[in-house]
Amino acid sequence: MHPESSRVSQAQSPFFIRFLHAESSGGIVLIIAAVLALIVANSSLSGAYFDALHVYVAGLSIHHWINDGLMAIFFLLVGLEIKRELLAGQLATWERRALPGFAALGGMLAPALVYVYFNAGSEQTMAGWAIPAATDIAFALGVLSLLGKRVPISLKVFLSALAILDDLGAVLIIAMFYTSELSVWMLAGALACVAVLMVLNKSGATRLLPYLLVGAVMWFFTLKSGVHATLAGVILALCIPIAGKSETDDSPLMSLEGKLHLWVAFLIVPVFGFANAGVSLAGFSVESLLSPVSMGVALGLLLGKQVGITLFSLLAIKSGVARLPQGSSWLQLYGIALLCGIGFTMSLFIGMLAFPNTPALVDEVKVGVLLGSLLSAVLGVAVLLLAAKPARHPATR
Repeated sequence: MHPESSRVSQAQSPFFIRFLHAESSGGIVLIIAAVLALIVANSSLSGAYFDALHVYVAGLSIHHWINDGLMAIFFLLVGLEIKRELLAGQLATWERRALPGFAALGGMLAPALVYVYFNAGSEQTMAGWAIPAATDIAFALGVLSLLGKRVPISLKVFLSALAILDDLGAVLIIAMFYTSELSVWMLAGALACVAVLMVLNKSGATRLLPYLLVGAVMWFFTLKSGVHATLAGVILALCIPIAGKSETDDSPLMSLEGKLHLWVAFLIVPVFGFANAGVSLAGFSVESLLSPVSMGVALGLLLGKQVGITLFSLLAIKSGVARLPQGSSWLQLYGIALLCGIGFTMSLFIGMLAFPNTPALVDEVKVGVLLGSLLSAVLGVAVLLLAAKPARHPATR
């Protein structure tokens, strides 16, 4: 290698490494992917963009491979994070779970009610009631990280815990309400794989390869069973041991989580965002923007999230069940509630499950998610910046 190029490489690598490990980086890459998708979908490349998503490979379209295959890995990471936080992290005790638990519950109920308000009476569109109930962890934490020290660490921990419980709720909703007709034999095959995973766990097996191989077979059976294939990722995560054979051994769960983090943040989630955020705005009108689905999703995220999280947090704190995060104010907590209206990845995902055979409604979901998430991010940052300003005291004479 030429000495000059070597020096350039060395100068660039620290920044690149810092970028990869920064909390905000995943959110930044996801934003870029979403913007690119919108640009491509409304350019001369739109035909190639949409056609490419419907190319079939090994029995599934590219779009299905992304949403059912790559997103299973995303849900595997989500499951690992949920298990770690519940057993050894910020959610390990009931005292720590109280405030984010109440907030997550309110942050799922209120957005769903807002959506139902706009779509009551329509059996078809009511299927999307859960779309605004989800929060995008990477996006929300990425935006919050951009504010740096203006936000107390306790609030970042609160948002992380809330988003983890929010994801757990979203997983349960997908499992209970978004399954198609079940294939008994395929479901039996998936359950048999679960049994094998549990035996591996109980026997003290700590090598990841057996778990991953059985998990891949379980994913196939789950895909064919009628239950959404991404749930296989969560189930696999719950079976991965959190401790090694001895205290000095690396935890299999932590090892896998560490290996998956960069791939999910910088490849899987951006690819999902690029494949699903693209919506052609040609022919889109104000009437389309004001459709019950678009309004229900956008206002569910923007209004439902902030109202639900703030009111349920107030209830938990005033009743003595929980305390305001250390070093934070009510205005800052409200800013966090606004940021939770960023529902990008999970909301788009649930939207496609809700309307699998209705592209027009999926497009309305995308518009609602993009609008609601954008407004929530902007207003959340504005409130947190306002809350971080020192109070002005009148000058003494």
